[in-house]
Amino acid sequence: MNRVYVITGATSGIGKALVKELATDNIVYAGYRSENKVSELSLISENVKPFYVDYAKPETVSEAINFIKISCNKIDCLINVAGCVVAGPIEKIPVSEIRRQFDVNVFGHLEMAQGLAEILENGKIINVSSMASYGVFPYISPYCASKRCLDMFFNSFLNENKRNIKVVSIKPGVISTPLWDKSVKENAGSLTDSEGYEKEMEFMIANAKRNEEKGLSVDEVVKTILIADNADNPKLTYTVGKDAFSARIFSKLPQILINKLIKLGLKIRINKQN
Repeated sequence: MNRVYVITGATSGIGKALVKELATDNIVYAGYRSENKVSELSLISENVKPFYVDYAKPETVSEAINFIKISCNKIDCLINVAGCVVAGPIEKIPVSEIRRQFDVNVFGHLEMAQGLAEILENGKIINVSSMASYGVFPYISPYCASKRCLDMFFNSFLNENKRNIKVVSIKPGVISTPLWDKSVKENAGSLTDSEGYEKEMEFMIANAKRNEEKGLSVDEVVKTILIADNADNPKLTYTVGKDAFSARIFSKLPQILINKLIKLGLKIRINKQN
């Protein structure tokens, strides 16, 4: 065997594709949330070691860390893929849902990194962030804020840690993954019960379905992650997709101009849909 990986969010989309790619010649600890997905992971390869973790349930993170540390004494790369999207008008989203957003997209990743740091010495942490980190997308502000927060915390981790652990942020644009369908189902309350925002929420639901069908291929993101993994001195950030590059440039405009353009663009797209 060559290397040892820990991958969260390993049962679908980017995570599952990474497990399939890496498990041929490496040991892969694959994090799952749904019990009915364990058999699928085990069938990929005998090199796959499934472990349960649900970042919305903080108590499961320490259990996952203990399982991994009992099983091995050295990890080469932690790849944080697990995530969720909390959506809706900010005045309508329950604060408990915003807390869940940060538990899943930020605090779970932080706790996993802290718990595994001592066996990650000279290794890498690769976080699947998002172009949402650039903060220019209405009605998914919890998601945008969580991804920006993730990047900020781990950039500090990179600067502070004395274990020579390198940190990389992967910022894809819209990806064709099951995350979109999951997000519509998980946000059903905010999306369908937002008085005064009905047209906007109809647009958000339709847009999510379009994204799942027409988004960037998962393979493109996996390819970029593997480039970062194989690099001795990886870049801090890898932006994947034309829309992500556009968002990065757009985010550098004055905020007042960004706001005006977002409102205008959203109005045009909603009117076009209707």
